[in-house]
Amino acid sequence: MDREWQVQEAKAKFSELLETSRTAGPQVVTKRGVKTAVLVSFEEWERMKRSSRTGLQDLLLSPEARTESLTPLSEKRRSSGTADPD
Repeated sequence: MDREWQVQEAKAKFSELLETSRTAGPQVVTKRGVKTAVLVSFEEWERMKRSSRTGLQDLLLSPEARTESLTPLSEKRRSSGTADPD
């Protein structure tokens, strides 16, 4: 569960903050009441990085059409009625 730590408390209890992020999940650090940063364990960070990468297989199998990047620019111009500058 996320816990909020004021920046002063985070500085004073950094070892506890670090251990809590490892055992209990992401920890939010606030500065003047504004959420400013999140401390996560290295394992969580690696998992987040892996899940945020979109591979070719994911792109091709996604439900959304991705054809706009497959049409050559000159083809796009012809279909929209704009003359090709060449």
